Amino acid sequence: MRRTAALVLAAAIMSTSASADTVLLHAAGSLRGALTEVSKAFEASGGGTVQAKYGPSGLLKDEIVGGAKAEVFVSANMEHPQALAAAKKSGPVVLFARNRLCALVRPGLAVDSANRLERMLDPAVKLATSTPKADPSGDYAFEVFTKADTVKAGARGDLEKKALLLSGGPASVAPPPGRGVYEWHVAEGRADIFLAYCTAARAAKDENPSQQIVALPDALAVGADYGLTVVANASQGAYRLAMFILSSDGQRILAKHGFAAPTLTP
Repeated sequence: MRRTAALVLAAAIMSTSASADTVLLHAAGSLRGALTEVSKAFEASGGGTVQAKYGPSGLLKDEIVGGAKAEVFVSANMEHPQALAAAKKSGPVVLFARNRLCALVRPGLAVDSANRLERMLDPAVKLATSTPKADPSGDYAFEVFTKADTVKAGARGDLEKKALLLSGGPASVAPPPGRGVYEWHVAEGRADIFLAYCTAARAAKDENPSQQIVALPDALAVGADYGLTVVANASQGAYRLAMFILSSDGQRILAKHGFAAPTLTP
């Protein structure tokens, strides 16, 4: 199915008559670093200029549904672009990257393979997530809570009650310029443990090496599939950008930033 959708995108390049110097990209915030580099490579290849807007995928999808001008939509889940396709507002949806959820942990908090869930459940530990529905990262975190119930009865309800929804919502406070949202919240003491994408946790640790990245055990592990779609009536340049993201050059850049790149040939 992924190959079929990619072929449809390639065919659309040949059949689309409209062209534009600037491609309008709406992209999940977790892709900012990777797609900024992808966009520069695309521009250097002569594909055109990319004008990107990054944010929570659910909010970006709602903007597009509401009439916001966008041409390529890349989401941290498959559901949001599939909703656009089902509403005939975009073309086929392609899986183009994968991610996982990790725990970003404040310095000094002892978290190991034996006590991860206990630390998350500890009333004295501030546990944070992004906002479900608005941001897929929050939905994935709540999937972790559901899986926790199979490890410890009642854990799901306790985790959902204590979770602080610090990012990804329409009213979430943005970090200061130059600060990553997860690193900032943990550094400022608003969260002791922040469930976030592993790529985001890696970026937070690069920014603040004292923060810890703790992998989730298999019993709690949740993966994230990222979907791409081209919005209806997009320019030819939009299809070129979509195909560039799926190309070996685009996929190598995604892999460099820590994403699993499903179309990259070993």
